[in-house]
Amino acid sequence: MTEAGDIRDLTDFSKSRPLWLRAFNAVAKPFAGGVRLDEEGLLAAARRRTGLRDFGSDDFLEPLGAFLRSLDEEAHLTPMGRILARRDVFVLLCNRLQIAETLKRHPEIARQEVREPLFIVGLSRSGTSILHEVMAQDPGLRSLETWEARYPCPPPEQASYARDPRIRKAHFEARLWPALVPPYESMHEMGGRIQAECGDITAHAFIGDRLPALHQVPSYAAFIAEREMRPAYEIHKQILQILQWKTRCDRWVLKAPAHMNWMDTLFSVYPDARIVQTHRDPLQIMGSTLSLIAAIIWMRADAVNRELIELAFGPAYYAPQLENMMKLRDSGRYPEERFFDVRFRDMMTDPIGTIAGVYRHFGWEYGEDARARMRGYLDAKPRGKFGKHFYSFHDLGLDLATERARYAVYQERYGVVSEVE
Repeated sequence: MTEAGDIRDLTDFSKSRPLWLRAFNAVAKPFAGGVRLDEEGLLAAARRRTGLRDFGSDDFLEPLGAFLRSLDEEAHLTPMGRILARRDVFVLLCNRLQIAETLKRHPEIARQEVREPLFIVGLSRSGTSILHEVMAQDPGLRSLETWEARYPCPPPEQASYARDPRIRKAHFEARLWPALVPPYESMHEMGGRIQAECGDITAHAFIGDRLPALHQVPSYAAFIAEREMRPAYEIHKQILQILQWKTRCDRWVLKAPAHMNWMDTLFSVYPDARIVQTHRDPLQIMGSTLSLIAAIIWMRADAVNRELIELAFGPAYYAPQLENMMKLRDSGRYPEERFFDVRFRDMMTDPIGTIAGVYRHFGWEYGEDARARMRGYLDAKPRGKFGKHFYSFHDLGLDLATERARYAVYQERYGVVSEVE
């Protein structure tokens, strides 16, 4: 066992803030109040920008208001943070207007079949991203890219897909993240054509896990915790239908750890969905996730409550997810053949063989072209390409025996090896 460290080593990125950002926040601080986060002003601004008035259903308004109040009162936003928060909400609202208009003008889009979508789920930092990225290399699969999630309308077209001007726009915005907190570069690759998580599109309903992962908004998080998630999955499907309308799409491969929280809702919207669940030692994941979330929040805040991050993304967050997934799979509500399990260790030691198992399980063809593209992607992206992300379970101040016992049933069931001693 290594000597215990300090959780501040994982969650305090204040010293990593670049000089240009410190200077900007200092100069802009007296004027930050001018960047308003009021509901009516943002709704009106989105209507002016798009020339549209219909946001679709109005079930987003209550959580939107709760989010904006929490931002103002609890998020400790820097001037840059206020700009980014307002921009994010503004984009989501503009998108809602454009989605509603696109579906009204082209009702045939709603008849688009989203056939047997594959959802990759699992604890954060358990291999979901690399599995998603590698499987996305298969030309027979379609992944959600950052630019599409950020700007889904107008519907992209096959002929101009690879040179759509939204790619550059989204790429600039994505690359701002590591510019704000440079250590983030080693945690998660960002770019306009990087695969996006489903939370980037369910956020259009202003519920779910995406917004609380960007900001310290505890009252908002508590408000939405018990809300019905169906509106988020309905707009998720609408966006996929819009994106595939004029482009090639045999089958979607999608990813979000948080889907584990709402599997019944997911299956109600996508009754023929396939699920791949990744598995890794939860104790190894904890420090990495806390560090990741802290880095994201430091991009926008001038004070970060690490106890709040621990509460939202620490041990109490993981165990219920895993237990609920095991109960759901044992319940018989969904055929077990809809699920496939991938251990992180297997993905790291034999990625092509592991992915071949996914294809065999679901009865899909795994052609040599797909294998070659996946091998090429892996060769071009070795682990640690952007530096090493340092973290440790022992920095969390938790008792190893207690936490190991908490996950004993899970580890035994899925053959998950312990990485922390």
